[in-house]
Amino acid sequence: MVPGGRFGLAVRARRLAARSLIALGLVAGSAGCILTQDIPDPALDVPQGYKAARLGRPGDALPTLDWWRGFRSKELTQLMEEAQTVNLDIAAAVARFRQADALARQAGAALLPTLNLNGSETYSRTSGSSASGLTNGGREVVNYNASLSASYQLDFWGQNRDAAQAAEETAVANRFDREVVALTTLASVANAYFTVLATQDRLRTAQRNIASAERILNAIKERFKAGTGSDLDVAQQESVLANQRALVPPLRQTLDQSINALAVLVSRPPESVRVSGGSLNAVAIPRVTPGLPSELLTQRPDIRRQEAQLASATANVGSARAQFFPSIQLTGTGGYQSQALVSLFQPHAAFFNLVGSMTQPIFDGGRILGNFEYTKARQDELLQTYRKTVVQSFTDVDNALVAIRETTRRLQLQRDVLSSSRRAFDLAEQQLKAGTADIVTVLNTQLTLFQAEDAYSQAQLARLSAIVSLYQALGGGWEPKMERPVDAL
Repeated sequence: MVPGGRFGLAVRARRLAARSLIALGLVAGSAGCILTQDIPDPALDVPQGYKAARLGRPGDALPTLDWWRGFRSKELTQLMEEAQTVNLDIAAAVARFRQADALARQAGAALLPTLNLNGSETYSRTSGSSASGLTNGGREVVNYNASLSASYQLDFWGQNRDAAQAAEETAVANRFDREVVALTTLASVANAYFTVLATQDRLRTAQRNIASAERILNAIKERFKAGTGSDLDVAQQESVLANQRALVPPLRQTLDQSINALAVLVSRPPESVRVSGGSLNAVAIPRVTPGLPSELLTQRPDIRRQEAQLASATANVGSARAQFFPSIQLTGTGGYQSQALVSLFQPHAAFFNLVGSMTQPIFDGGRILGNFEYTKARQDELLQTYRKTVVQSFTDVDNALVAIRETTRRLQLQRDVLSSSRRAFDLAEQQLKAGTADIVTVLNTQLTLFQAEDAYSQAQLARLSAIVSLYQALGGGWEPKMERPVDAL
């Protein structure tokens, strides 16, 4: 009965230790809230509306998730969808948040006990010689051991829990960082594609201007042959024609470089990218409203990223403060040990031990204090960065709205300039053919027309770029708002 009694006593002791461990864990879990900190109030002054926004219902024409479809360009939509799946910057951002997820799992492991299974076989032989010089053949000993060990740090002050929360918030911040990268990539694709279209328009305009300059040159040469013109008139027109031809190579360079930029954004070599392009005149102009400034706080991924980073820093402050307090560690080992393998798992071969320890920092040369002050300063830095990001977001939206308003006005005025310039040039060319036009007037009207046509294409590109900047300032597409059911009103 003795061995069985000892075994029963061991079982009761292990059960008591398990109950104590569970009870202490519950206490630690409830006490972990002692040092948990709230995110500091950024004390932001959120405006009621944007200074440059028109009056209207805030929900009208909010950006859709696939906002690029508003431009009604099939090729642009294909490039956007391809960039979302193959862009290398986005892929790298995804890899970063997967790393953050793994680090969060590592940090969360400290909240759980560690459990290890151990097994060993030890073979030893004692010396066969004695003090009297006689030999006795020695002794061989074999020892078998199978045990289970566990350890757990009571997170009484919330140190490990705050560290795990900090890692989780960092993982959240990395997810929003992926959205920031994706939004920047999509805006870059749109701007590069519109630059391709604008450059193609400018190239076509340059070719038309070259043809017009050649017609004028031929007419002036005819007047020179007839004796009604001078060699100076011919030289001046030849200079105009040469200048128009000199504009073509830089435009072709811009076109090729813009297509190559699109190739990088869709992660393909330039040789395999074919961009048909077209004209800016075929691009639709989407109507978009900015909503309310308060809604921007939940829409812009960079704001959400900074908010998550601030939450992570706040949790780190709590973890650093908990290091000033004692740490309590529980360890336990139980198993079987025997010199004979056949009797290893018999009741009399069982053993166990339980150890509880507490460590209170007394003097560490200021390491804990320095770490705490660092985390506090880091929290303050991220708080100011968060505030600046929010303020900057309001400014970005207002700047984009102003840009759309002014570039639209500029385009309207430039359209009038182009219409007047084309009419003046047509009249001057007709008079030149009739022999009644002044050469200086002809030169001035054609130069004015050439400049007006090129400026009109650039004004079109500026307005489209302003619209893209508004989408980017608003954080891309917004989730559609759910309408409240009538019976819930």
